[in-house]
Amino acid sequence: MLGLAIVLGVAGAIALSDLDRHFPLDLREPPGAFTQWRIRALAASPETCARVLARSGLPVRAAPDRPIANGCGYVDGVAPSAAALALDAPPVMRCPLAAAYLAWERHTLRPAARRLFGVELAGVAHFGAYSCRNVYGRASGRRSQHATANAIDISAFRLADGRTVSVLRDWSDAGPAGRFLREARDGACGVFAGVLSPDYNAAHADHLHLDLGGFDICR
Repeated sequence: MLGLAIVLGVAGAIALSDLDRHFPLDLREPPGAFTQWRIRALAASPETCARVLARSGLPVRAAPDRPIANGCGYVDGVAPSAAALALDAPPVMRCPLAAAYLAWERHTLRPAARRLFGVELAGVAHFGAYSCRNVYGRASGRRSQHATANAIDISAFRLADGRTVSVLRDWSDAGPAGRFLREARDGACGVFAGVLSPDYNAAHADHLHLDLGGFDICR
């Protein structure tokens, strides 16, 4: 906690761009104690976030803004290059969320696929990122992190040998598929703020919900 307080103090004293210039965040390196905080801080500076993605080897194009209205929209959306990720048809998402996803795929998903299955990760299926809706799609209540493209739902993983690991089908598997999914969930907790799995509730039986909201949860 003392180390985090020091970093927060430094960030408060100098601009985020200055912090990144002196202590560059490179997502090619394994996540450390402050990586999640550094990723979340990128929300304050789209320019710095774009620089971090470029440095980390993830080409993106800026997405047209959706000015925030009625709790929905975004102004720092990016469309990651499909050639650089296993993520199927990468959706538009907030820049920091793209950074967190990149770190997760590189440092959790790909190594776990090689170790547990002996093959490369070939694809990551998802239910999308941006959706102007409330939590659980309710008619009233607080907005979902999806309403600001600040969350993505992951449903399955494809391996290079043709196998698929499905959250819905394989979460309770006692073999490599189940271990892979739990490693995926646990690794996500190091770079995302909110991580919800089938262990959380029935609404997440078929996907991993990953977000960079204000609540820290890993279930």
